[in-house]
Amino acid sequence: MRNLKQIPKRSAVPTALTWDLTTIYPDDAAFKAAVKDVQAEATKMAAMKGQLSQSGADLYRVTKANFDLERQLERVYVYASLKNDQDTGDAAAQALMGQAEGLLATVGAAASWFEPEVLALDPADLQKLIDAEPKLAAYQHIFDVLGQQRAHTLSVQEEKLLAGASDIFAASSKTYSVLSDADLKFPVVQDEKGDDVRLSEGLYGVLLESTTPAVREQAFKALYSVYQQFRHTFASTLASEVKTHNFNADVRHYASAREAAMSANNVPAVVYDTLVKTVNDHLDSLHQYVNLRKEILGLPELHMYDLYTPITGEPSLSYTYEEAQQEALKALSVLGPDYVANVQKMFDTRAIDVVENEGKRTGAYSGGMYDTKPYILLNWQDSLESLFTLVHEMGHSMHSHYTRTNQPYQYGEYSIFVAEIASTTNENLLTDYLLKTQTDPQVRAYVLNHYLDGFKGTVYRQTQFAEFEDYIHTQAAAGETLTADFMSKFYGDLNRRYYGDGVVSDPQIADEWTRIPHFYYNYYVYQYSTGFAAATTLAQRVLSGDDAKREAYLNYLKSGSSDLPLNVMKKAGVDMTQPDYLQTAFKTFDDRLAEFSQLAHELKK
Repeated sequence: MRNLKQIPKRSAVPTALTWDLTTIYPDDAAFKAAVKDVQAEATKMAAMKGQLSQSGADLYRVTKANFDLERQLERVYVYASLKNDQDTGDAAAQALMGQAEGLLATVGAAASWFEPEVLALDPADLQKLIDAEPKLAAYQHIFDVLGQQRAHTLSVQEEKLLAGASDIFAASSKTYSVLSDADLKFPVVQDEKGDDVRLSEGLYGVLLESTTPAVREQAFKALYSVYQQFRHTFASTLASEVKTHNFNADVRHYASAREAAMSANNVPAVVYDTLVKTVNDHLDSLHQYVNLRKEILGLPELHMYDLYTPITGEPSLSYTYEEAQQEALKALSVLGPDYVANVQKMFDTRAIDVVENEGKRTGAYSGGMYDTKPYILLNWQDSLESLFTLVHEMGHSMHSHYTRTNQPYQYGEYSIFVAEIASTTNENLLTDYLLKTQTDPQVRAYVLNHYLDGFKGTVYRQTQFAEFEDYIHTQAAAGETLTADFMSKFYGDLNRRYYGDGVVSDPQIADEWTRIPHFYYNYYVYQYSTGFAAATTLAQRVLSGDDAKREAYLNYLKSGSSDLPLNVMKKAGVDMTQPDYLQTAFKTFDDRLAEFSQLAHELKK
């Protein structure tokens, strides 16, 4: 019997590779005391109802109290969520998370009257109050953006009811998360060395990069055998989530859930529609790439599980976490010494939770809030992909750092729409760095292959997700029941259209929607695609050596929500209402595909 490689328990992970949450609260007792403080402040906030229109001073007092309460709540929620994510099977952490989620509903209900009361004021009267109190000038943009929501804001009582039900509305997403991250048990499979390994979402990505077809096939079928056991349960949770999105859009008088979601970021529909159209116009480039993959790999058939293994063979580049830190610093040095110093600080202050452990949330993200350091969750593997993930999440964290150190709290977060741009700009800078420093043709081919796969997985794949997401929302709104079979039929057909005849449409892939957490994020995924494309242009501007262009980029990082997201991007040098930035991205893809094709054929000789 071969030795079974085990994922470590949380208690066995070296402290240096875990994040330090004591800088948020020293212990759980302090967290619980903070919960009580927030509850008390929520009671005070509820009692302020009806007071904000009495004078400019009162409007300022109530507005500041509202943001102060939100700030306290955020800190509580961040602590609980980070602690829960480090081990979703920890009952004590689940209890903290439950308290935080309950508090979220409590505070939402206590402050639910604030925005409706502001919007009930005549715009001219509101402006008079603002002008009467100089301290309110710092909130002018907040009131201007809020004013755009007048037609979609309900009565004070209705808003209170919806806010109080926020925990209920989140039930489907929470159920999915617990089932996916904690309860699913994956089988033992064999790695390339023939060793028994316990399959996990993190290891799955590594095994799909294996150069041994049997390893890829086994991992693919083993993973989906588990998800398919619960496909009807996943259909129920996703359908309920979609109904929640549609319900909220309907009661707020939006034409669709998509309009409601995009309106929250002040992004017009043309941005979404232009993305989908432009990507579909360039599906031939994706088909060309997958056909090249099949040819170079020498496979009689190309399957969905063959789309992630490097075409050039065994990965030539791998990095320990320590090595990856040094490479990240070098790649990001084009952003200037202050940027690099702040990245180094992240490495030095235990802001990153590095390795996979039992029960840990899968994937990676950057978290934290205004009064904490940015935190990064990783599930590290010694691979080029993990280096890209580190640089990607560091882009988010530096965006957060620069925003929070240059904006007041009320503008200290950035729109979701621009969030993925900083992270993917970093990925583009890393790609450029590797192509400039790696002269070995095989290494260069591998880096180009990685870039092409990244483009495929971000621009093409996330737009495919966006089409699926929009379809299930519109179908549910039209009265269609979102069964597992219904969603799998559409998803399977969509996948065939995207990848073309060069890829075998494995039946398991029709159920891929069961394992995509972002479908619970309410029209989030399209922003990965727009962000990657915009980042291509921004990276080119930074790499031009023009200090003004670099400063324009850094100013974007510092802007937070002090302006509308499209305006922030225009100042940085990208107009996202036009298709130009997408065309630039596809030209880069085609150019690098041509270079890769030439290198790959030469290496094959």
